[in-house]
Amino acid sequence: MLNTETGAGLPNAESYASVAQADARCAALGVTDWAPRAEADKEVALRNATQFMLANYRQRWAGRRVYQAQALDWPRYDVCVDSFPVPSTIVPVEITNACIDLAARAGAGEQLMPDLDTGSNVVKRDKTGPLETEYFQNTTDARERFVAVDAALQPYFGAAGGSGMIKLVRG
Repeated sequence: MLNTETGAGLPNAESYASVAQADARCAALGVTDWAPRAEADKEVALRNATQFMLANYRQRWAGRRVYQAQALDWPRYDVCVDSFPVPSTIVPVEITNACIDLAARAGAGEQLMPDLDTGSNVVKRDKTGPLETEYFQNTTDARERFVAVDAALQPYFGAAGGSGMIKLVRG
């Protein structure tokens, strides 16, 4: 049984979305290969999506976790989106939807956190005089893999995406 975060800061939560929520969103978006999957496979996909979010967004979220013992990064306090405070008793729908979107990919067999080829050093062009070598660009950068998910989550990231910077406004 999948333990879904409800906004209570559960110490045993495994996912930001339930199977029922994922079923409804995938059906609404026309993700036809989700519905026939076994419930256990859907749960595994949701766990993998949540683990991906923990690994990739933990340092980027705005605010702070509500409880020290909560398993996941949400709920959080001190988060504002469009100048409105986000209640510290919920998991925002955008977080849940991002989890589902990633789970749909994971359930279809896509590896969310693959080992990256950091440079195979394949030569694109080699010129001998005056010595010039050009390599193919590495195109497996994980930061570019889920642009739509990152864009949907952008309002929930800190002032500079979690880089330790703050927004300065002069009066």
